[in-house]
Amino acid sequence: MSTHPAPTRFGFLLCPDFTLIALSSAIEPLRMANRISGRSLYEYSLFSFDGGDVRSSSGLDLAPVSKLTGREQLDALFLCAGTTLDSAWDPIVVSQLKPLIRRKIIIGGICTGSYLLARTGLLNGYRCTIHWENIFDMHDEFPELIVSSELFELDRERYTCSGGTAPLDMMLTLVVRDHGTELATSISEQFICERIRDSKDRQRIPLRQRFGASQPKLVDAVELMESNIEEPMSLDELARHVGISRRQMERIFQKHLNCVPTRYYLELRLRRARELLLRTPRSIVDVAFSCGFVSAPHFSKCYRDFFGKPPREERQSKSQSSTNKEAVSTGSAV
Repeated sequence: MSTHPAPTRFGFLLCPDFTLIALSSAIEPLRMANRISGRSLYEYSLFSFDGGDVRSSSGLDLAPVSKLTGREQLDALFLCAGTTLDSAWDPIVVSQLKPLIRRKIIIGGICTGSYLLARTGLLNGYRCTIHWENIFDMHDEFPELIVSSELFELDRERYTCSGGTAPLDMMLTLVVRDHGTELATSISEQFICERIRDSKDRQRIPLRQRFGASQPKLVDAVELMESNIEEPMSLDELARHVGISRRQMERIFQKHLNCVPTRYYLELRLRRARELLLRTPRSIVDVAFSCGFVSAPHFSKCYRDFFGKPPREERQSKSQSSTNKEAVSTGSAV
């Protein structure tokens, strides 16, 4: 009588405000692998800091979950996070993952879970990735880390994934490795997924695809803007580097983006500033200078005009929101 190998066991440690689509994209390929094969190839369990239900960023609670004891029979554990990255979680993450690390269990981060792993030193010496919105912050805050823009990174005992639907591709890659291409392809077809992306696929839709290959000057100008946030280029400089006149560039932006180049550039810098305000502890003055504003008052005025509230109020609102979520949570973990 033939015997089948033991199932691969995955755990998912859910942080408050985790991203539901990323978790679903990680779990569903495992469920489908079992269904298609008719065998229990994979098992998966959900955990939270205190063992209580966890609310996702979409407002849905997940159950059943349990608290990690460190004795779980797991092959890998993924830390799943979203837009909230409370520094009070750091000692909890370290204490709950330390027993698993001692047992050589693979530790992973999904979406901004990678940021928490980096903040606690658990990605030191490993290649890693994160959602494209956070790549700049990771490079800036952890210059010693090797942070890529890949969809996912599988580096020895650390698996990191950019979030969104990318966990689907990461899990299908693991299915290929463990059980072959045929099963992974069948899973992909069940989910009406055109193809299995590998780690080298882009996270973001390329500018040339978004704006059309027929507008190379527009693409070049936007790429220059995105690469020069801290020290913005003048419109004349941009036009000269792109190889067209200032007037031509204004016409192209108006036709295809429905705004003038200066406005598009300003909005790029303001969105970048908002990311820094909400995701880093940098001072407002530092954020202003990092995004090319010559003074904090000018930055605050532009920010308020675009987002409807000044940067200080934006940060306070985010802090208050996190406090309220903590107040309604159960247990004493956070």
